Amino acid sequence: MVPVPAPSNLLLGLALVNVAAFAAFALDKARAVAGARRTAEAWLLLLAALGGTIGAYAARRLLRHKTRKQPFVRRLHTIAEMQLAAALAVLWLMR
Repeated sequence: MVPVPAPSNLLLGLALVNVAAFAAFALDKARAVAGARRTAEAWLLLLAALGGTIGAYAARRLLRHKTRKQPFVRRLHTIAEMQLAAALAVLWLMR
């Protein structure tokens, strides 16, 4: 059986990955404005996939970053949909 982390550890981990995702989007936005080397989209999507979807969406909204690039937006939406489906499946199995 796979050990399940305590809820407080899980929430802390999710909070940290969301902060990291927001920070990565903010850094990428600053680099875009400065014309400097950008953060790889794969890295931004990985942070979202690891649980930082809320931070990614918050950064997109607040910083107006990565809002029009359709392949990226579609991939981010797919990650969010998969996470929602997984969360619903876990809730259904726990009932």
